[in-house]
Amino acid sequence: MHIPGFDTTTIGVADGIELTTAMGGTGSPVVLLHGFPQTHLMWRHVAPILAERHTVICPDLRGYGASSKPPATGPDTYAKRTMAADITALADVLGLGRFALVGHDRGAHVAFRAGLDFPDRIDRLGILDIVPTLDTWNVLHGVDAAVAFHLYLMAQPPGLPERMIAASADEFFGHFLDIWSASPAAIPPDVRAEYLRACRDAVPSIVADYRATATVDIDHDRADLAAGRRLTMPVTVLQQDWGSALGFDAAAVWRPWAPDLHHSLTRAGHFMAEEAPADTAAAILDLLDR
Repeated sequence: MHIPGFDTTTIGVADGIELTTAMGGTGSPVVLLHGFPQTHLMWRHVAPILAERHTVICPDLRGYGASSKPPATGPDTYAKRTMAADITALADVLGLGRFALVGHDRGAHVAFRAGLDFPDRIDRLGILDIVPTLDTWNVLHGVDAAVAFHLYLMAQPPGLPERMIAASADEFFGHFLDIWSASPAAIPPDVRAEYLRACRDAVPSIVADYRATATVDIDHDRADLAAGRRLTMPVTVLQQDWGSALGFDAAAVWRPWAPDLHHSLTRAGHFMAEEAPADTAAAILDLLDR
């Protein structure tokens, strides 16, 4: 499946690492990073809207979709720092220079890290439905944390999580497509089948991505917090009101990281780019115009 009007190609970004990437439009560049359990196809409604005014680049992240899925030889293989470097390398190949970066879910964690590590490359940053990695773990408490059981499962040492998930892959990944959506019709059967197929083929790399979020990614966030590193570019955060559901103020969590912050809530579910594409595109365009 393809994003209408976009061309898809494979681009080398590191030794043995290629990112399958859809591109379309003309104008100043914006890179869109997908979330879990999805591929770049999640942008199929939003990307064409943005492409009317911008060059839009939608890669599959390392370990996801049709991109390379290297074995995790250590914690850095799927560290967000490594995955963020993939994106700037992709921009280098495409000759982008400075560019806007928008991420959803897992892609938002990569975008957040790219904003901290490459402030000279990222001129605007869009974040859909997360709080930073360090804060994610800090805001989960008691039985309310059950909503994030997958974070704890995939944080376990290699072996058991991979075997458990692979044994019921469609049920596992389909569970999140079901419970995180406020509008199930937004992910039609053919798209759902594509997401499940892509995840089924990527269990070890997806688990390694999440395991990094419970280990090395926390170390990187803590080091940045202690050093006073912040997101220096304009930042837009669009998310559900799950902060109040879990007993914290999401905007307050973001402000220490992003001095130039526009934080807003959506009535859509987690998959907002598919459930409310016009609203999501409008929020991104507003960021690009700031």
